[in-house]
Amino acid sequence: MGETITTKLMIISDTHCFQFGDAENVQGTFKKPLPKVDILLHCGDLTERGGLEAYKGVIRMLSGIDAELKLVIAGNHDVSLDGPYWYTKACGPANPEAYAEHKRGIEIMTGPLAKEAGVTYLEEGLHNFILTSGAKCTVYASPYQPEFCGWAFPYERDEDRFNPPHQTVAGVKNIAVNPVPAFPGIDIMMTHGPPEGILDKAGRSPRVSAGCHALLRAVSRARPLLYCFGHIHEAHGAMIARWKDDKENVGADAIESLTPKQNNYPESSSWPIQFGKETLMVNAAIMDIDYDPSNSPWVVNLELPRAA
Repeated sequence: MGETITTKLMIISDTHCFQFGDAENVQGTFKKPLPKVDILLHCGDLTERGGLEAYKGVIRMLSGIDAELKLVIAGNHDVSLDGPYWYTKACGPANPEAYAEHKRGIEIMTGPLAKEAGVTYLEEGLHNFILTSGAKCTVYASPYQPEFCGWAFPYERDEDRFNPPHQTVAGVKNIAVNPVPAFPGIDIMMTHGPPEGILDKAGRSPRVSAGCHALLRAVSRARPLLYCFGHIHEAHGAMIARWKDDKENVGADAIESLTPKQNNYPESSSWPIQFGKETLMVNAAIMDIDYDPSNSPWVVNLELPRAA
C-alpha cells in the first residue's frame, strides 16, 4: 500500500435527532466529552422523520464533535432528503410548502450552516479527501438499503444497485448508477444498510438477517480498509472480515473468516488491517432497539495512504 499515516476515525450512525445534554439521554454512552478525531463518519438516520428543524438540529449536534473532516450520509428515516421518494410518496404538488422541503433540506445539509460545522454531506458515489496530515482517502458512500417498511432511499430485494452488470446474480435486476469499484478503488465504504450476514440480525427473538446480498458482493470485490453502516440498531458491533486470496470469489464465497472485535471507547482501537486481505466491518448505530442512545461510538486508528 506504500507509505501510510495513522488516522483516527469516529464512526456513528442512527442518532435519530439525538442532542448532547438531553436529560433523558444522560445514561447513554454517547455523551461529552468525546475524543478528538481526524475523521467523523455518520452512516445515516440523522433524524426521526426528516424535517427542516431536525436537520438543523443534526448540524448543531455534529458541530459539537471535534474532527477535521465530518462525512455524513442520509438514511431511510431522513425522508425529505430523498427527492424521488419525497415527491412521489410523502407529499404532492397540492402542498407546495412540503414539496419544497427536499430542496431546503439539502440546502441545510450542504449550505453555510453545515460548512460552519465542518459537515460534508455525501450523495451516492465516490468522494476523495486529503487531510492536513497528508493522509488521503477515497470513500464510496450510499444512503440506500433494501425497501424497509415504506421508508426512504429504497430498492427492491431483487435489485442490485452496487455492482456492475457482469457481477450481478442471475435473476436480479441491475439498477446500478454508481457501482462500487473493485479493489483497490476505495479505502472506505459507508452505506446506511448492512451487507447480508454481517452485523445485520434484526428483531428480538427470533432475529433475522436484514442485510443486502448485493452489498456483500460489492464489498467483497472492493475489499476496503473499512466498511461502516448502521440501520439495524440491535446489530451494533464490529468484525474483521478476512478475504480469500482468490479475488474471483465474491459474496459469502470470498470470506475466509469473520472475527468479532470489542469496543474500547473512549479509547482508540488499533487493529492492523491488511489492505486487500481484510476489511474492518462496523455497525455503528448509536440507538439501540428501543431507540435509547446506549451504544458507544467506534473510535479506530486506520492506516490511510499518504497523498502523492
